[in-house]
Amino acid sequence: MKYKFNEDQVLREIKTYVDRTYEAHYGNGKYQATDMIIDAGHGESFGIGNIMKYAMRFGKKDNKKKELMKIIHYAIITMYVLDEEKNNG
Repeated sequence: MKYKFNEDQVLREIKTYVDRTYEAHYGNGKYQATDMIIDAGHGESFGIGNIMKYAMRFGKKDNKKKELMKIIHYAIITMYVLDEEKNNG
């Protein structure tokens, strides 16, 4: 399929970014703060809060694309939390 806005390429870039976060720090150790926050029942608020934080900071650093990747990654985490609540609620 041909995407008008290169969505297929962007999705590959997002996957590469997320993979790198796991290689850099998320994958180090058994539990991360995000895991504990989600387990405590604050995952949705945590995700939305981080989306808001990075959206407010957008454009204040040189790498705007990386800033958007952070927003997207927290949106994915929040979607995971919502799916877990739906499936386990």
